[in-house]
Amino acid sequence: MEPLEDVVAMAEPTVGAGYARGLLEFAASKGASRAALFDRSGIQPATLQDQDARIPFRKYVALMQAAKALTGDSALALHYGEAVDIAEVSIIGLIGQASETMTEAFAQLNRYVRLIVETDNEGAGDRFRIVVDRGGLWMLDNRKNPGDFPELTESAFAQLVCGPRRFDETPFVKAVHVTHAAPPHITEYERIFRAPVVFGSDRNGFLIDQTWASHRVARLPRYAFGVLTEHADELLKSLEGSKSVRGRVESLLMPILHTGNASMDVVAAKLGVSRQTLFRKLKTEGVTFERVLNELRHRMAADYLGARKVSVNETAYLVGFSEPAAFSRAFKRWTGSSPRAMRAAGAGRET
Repeated sequence: MEPLEDVVAMAEPTVGAGYARGLLEFAASKGASRAALFDRSGIQPATLQDQDARIPFRKYVALMQAAKALTGDSALALHYGEAVDIAEVSIIGLIGQASETMTEAFAQLNRYVRLIVETDNEGAGDRFRIVVDRGGLWMLDNRKNPGDFPELTESAFAQLVCGPRRFDETPFVKAVHVTHAAPPHITEYERIFRAPVVFGSDRNGFLIDQTWASHRVARLPRYAFGVLTEHADELLKSLEGSKSVRGRVESLLMPILHTGNASMDVVAAKLGVSRQTLFRKLKTEGVTFERVLNELRHRMAADYLGARKVSVNETAYLVGFSEPAAFSRAFKRWTGSSPRAMRAAGAGRET
């Protein structure tokens, strides 16, 4: 492992090779030349052979633009999201199918979404959020600059909506909002989402039915969940550890959260640097130690509660709270709801 002092800033964002290969093959099925796609994107064919490999995000953008040009399909990103089975191009799709409810699948999506694609919201918290405002329950995409590459919004939203339809036609999307301007292919939005679409909005997200949270998935045997998440954790650990000081801090915090001794001094000592150096390096990445710790606790708590393997009190202990009441207050601050409500939404009952 390279010295911490050598890690100055987060490396270039990347995309999972499996996801990029899925786009390339989809475009090829629509008539695009594979050779031209590789040439215009700058991607080496050998890179896409390993599903878990990474390619630079800028090359994925170039691949998408080449695919649209070579197929003549301005709505190609929407069509890719509609057609692709995410389980065929990323382990995240398999984990979603092994989740018991949409709430659990959503928690896992947030946990591992970087394995599909890293975006400009890295270091700013979860990519997706569930909020209650403006007349209902919203799933929001927190990408900072979605207008820079609206095709990512199109493909992601189409996947999130069309994926569950493969197993159940029950509609859960009531409205779709996007920040980008109306494109030439508005009719494709209406056909795919089957809900009113607002362009030029101040948010990217869906208004979803309240029953969404408890909707069952469970398309794979439950034991597969543990096997798949173990592998995904290794991939995420490798990705984070190679890219940022924050990733290294999180990897050191995870095994000691439950001790209640997850302090900055402890982590700095494990990294072999001073507290001041760690503070400075995290500040370079736009975060503080307290923020990294809080967001990790939030993420881990959501995972524990979503999986329903442990009680609320046990979850409080596992993420480093000595008092369940303090954990409940923190969880409500993070999510707007209580940990018991979150666990009940997954279980379909109060614990």
